[in-house]
Amino acid sequence: MARIRQSDVDEVKARTNIADIVGERVALKSAGVGSLKGLCPFHDERSPSFNVRPQAGYYHCFGCGESGDVYSFLRAMDHLSFTEAVERLAGRIGYQLHYEDGGAAPETGGRTRLYQANTAAAEYFRGQLATAEADAGRRFLGERGFDAGAAAHFGVGYAPKGWNNMRDALRAQGFTDEELATAGLVSQGQRGVYDRFRGRVVWPIRDLTGQTIGFGARKLYEDDQGPKYLNTPETPIYKKAQVLYGLDLAKKDVSRSHRVVVVEGYTDVMACHLAGVTTAIATCGTAFGSDHITVLRRVMGDDSASGEVIFTFDPDAAGQKAALRAFSEEKRFAAQTYVAVAPDGLDPCDLRLNRGDGAVRALMDAKAPMFEFVIDQKLAGFDLGSVEGRVGALRAAAPIVAEIRDPSLRPGYTRVLARKLGMDLGEVTPAVERAARGSRSPREPEAAPVERSSDGAAPSLRVTVASLPRTASVTLERDALMGVLQYGHVIDRDEVDAALQIPMEHPALDAVRQAVAAQPDRSRVGWSTAAVDATREPYRGLAAELLTASFPALTEVEATTSARALCRRLRLRAMDREKAELLGAVQRVPADSEEGRAVRVALRDLDQRRRTLADLV
Repeated sequence: MARIRQSDVDEVKARTNIADIVGERVALKSAGVGSLKGLCPFHDERSPSFNVRPQAGYYHCFGCGESGDVYSFLRAMDHLSFTEAVERLAGRIGYQLHYEDGGAAPETGGRTRLYQANTAAAEYFRGQLATAEADAGRRFLGERGFDAGAAAHFGVGYAPKGWNNMRDALRAQGFTDEELATAGLVSQGQRGVYDRFRGRVVWPIRDLTGQTIGFGARKLYEDDQGPKYLNTPETPIYKKAQVLYGLDLAKKDVSRSHRVVVVEGYTDVMACHLAGVTTAIATCGTAFGSDHITVLRRVMGDDSASGEVIFTFDPDAAGQKAALRAFSEEKRFAAQTYVAVAPDGLDPCDLRLNRGDGAVRALMDAKAPMFEFVIDQKLAGFDLGSVEGRVGALRAAAPIVAEIRDPSLRPGYTRVLARKLGMDLGEVTPAVERAARGSRSPREPEAAPVERSSDGAAPSLRVTVASLPRTASVTLERDALMGVLQYGHVIDRDEVDAALQIPMEHPALDAVRQAVAAQPDRSRVGWSTAAVDATREPYRGLAAELLTASFPALTEVEATTSARALCRRLRLRAMDREKAELLGAVQRVPADSEEGRAVRVALRDLDQRRRTLADLV
């Protein structure tokens, strides 16, 4: 396969802001000058330890140790080859790639073809919605309050009734039956390959980056023997337990407001967005689960109790079951969770159709805390008019109150439970306390514990910034390297070179110093990431942390000044050590000897150079 020219690889990386790519999947917040922070997409965590430094084009997680550039991030997130990652980013910025053999672009890998097939299918279905046969589809949408503009906004399309219409259209574009089957667009029967979606309204399901990865389809005709809703099966790019419909459209507002509304269907998402509730999303033919929560928390930046997650459920038995299932996962959120149930059992789509956009917005404002909703569900199964019923209800509901994370809320809900049961607070409080004691278990682990090293010398242990000795000497070396890695491109080269020629006391930091000093051109984009990559193991992770850690400064000018001063302090420290050695030599050699005179001259010259440098610090 032809290789992309290295100059093009470098140019695409230089033109791409890594924060834009990471920010499509992770809510990033400012973490100091030139640094952003969010919840790590590589492991589950409660508080953010994933740092991105856009200027360097680099990310690093201080929890799990994952790090890399924009290419490695895309490869890890979307399981792409290196070539595919470069080609995708080049496509985003409209950059024409060149290949070393001078030929055309090579055929891309399998996953890229799956994305392309789904994109082509989405365009085909959208075009079909305007045909005469699609009248039933347009009528279905119109009866639910969606016009052509709404359909276009959400990419809604129509799959014609025939067995091979979509297949023939995509085969004409060069896709094979094998590719279409792997993408979940066609099925294999006794009579051969046929379209999976036929005679249905079709919604494209997109990932966080907006790429189509699958479809959801609703049947329109009585003679359709299939299920009411049919989704793309599991494919290499479509994992229904990790996909949320509408999140590609909602993510900016979700990240900005730290609020998300979880509804039950595609039309509910459409209705909410059109009514102004633009943070609505839905699962795709599966129950709301822990993987969905993981995705949402990263988009929300869910690291505090200030966020809101609102679930909408039908008041029927299925809706109640869904609510209890969601409640079982509620503790995974740091945000507060609520339930919104529309009057008369209307879902958001019907509510908008019957009562207008304002009613949909009012539904979200009338939300009830998830705990209160679940308590009511638990109590509904007991006869509260009898002593036995109230005791049974207390036993069922006390564990719900005991699970409330915020200890300041628990007494209030204990009173709520007592009022609903018609029991004295003195009877209910002990039951809640017993339930709390019985349910206590260790909190789920954050990241795996980091192996520590007291001196950094043991090669088998992972050395981190946190594990470095807290001495003045090591702190100076750490901060100076941090400053050079992050701001070395804007500091005078001679200043940095002079500092980097001085060996460091700590072996791990000295390993990083050597890799940084070996970089030939610090004005080149990506030089600092190259220095990290060049650091020998087991110290590469430490270099990544130094590159991405928050540098103590309020502005870039202040950071640059501080980094320059740290380099000078390293040189002053080396001069002090040299002076100590010269003073020792003065004591050892005769004062009137040639060697003694040379030592005094050297000492005088050193003092002069030190004073000059000290005046600059």
